[in-house]
Amino acid sequence: VALTRRMTRWLVAMILLPLCWVTTWTFLSRFSDVTLEKGFWQSREFWYFATGALCMAGWFISGLGKTVFLYLYVLGHELTHAVFVWAFRGKVTDFHVSVDGGYITTNKTNLVIALSPYFVPFWSVVGAIFYGVLRASTDLRPGWDLAFYGLMGVTWTFHMVWTLWMIPRDQPDLKENGTLLSLVIIYLANLLVLVLLLCIAEEAPLKNAREFALEWVGHAATWCDMLWRWSIHTISDLRTSGVF
Repeated sequence: VALTRRMTRWLVAMILLPLCWVTTWTFLSRFSDVTLEKGFWQSREFWYFATGALCMAGWFISGLGKTVFLYLYVLGHELTHAVFVWAFRGKVTDFHVSVDGGYITTNKTNLVIALSPYFVPFWSVVGAIFYGVLRASTDLRPGWDLAFYGLMGVTWTFHMVWTLWMIPRDQPDLKENGTLLSLVIIYLANLLVLVLLLCIAEEAPLKNAREFALEWVGHAATWCDMLWRWSIHTISDLRTSGVF
């Protein structure tokens, strides 16, 4: 049973890898179009986000306040677990957070609950909710929108750098569903979060999401056609050489 489960996880991971490739290719293509053709990199929103991201990355590299940031990361990590447990109608009976690690005790677990902290930027979500409530309840000046982009740069980078730092440190969450499958899902999920952020940052989010989906399908068809042609050519060469 254990071997069958392991082989199934490897098979699912192998199936997801082409999706990761096509999604990455489409994201890079869309991002280059937006930045070069539409001048997105020249916008104030981009520079506020980038400044926030660079500040957090520099802070992480410097090691200043490491204990505080580590505690905040572990807190957000365990809270994300708890939120998804509640979303799947489970119960959390114990909750512990410290700089040495954290855990929750629950009566339910699954793939999403186990991996959610690795692709959900908890503090970015908290910041977005807080800003949404603040904007709906008060009359904010336009400059606050730029501050929000800076906050998103700080919190999203905080999520990414600490997640990358944490993953190699023997995480039970990854082993629970197979390390390879977990890593593939984490990569794909974080990439989709980036796609979502890119779509939201533009003037017509729904239109951009639809265009991304159509471009994804086009790239998938192109790569499938290339793989099919390569397979036919390889089989033809093997037959010619007398292999079979």
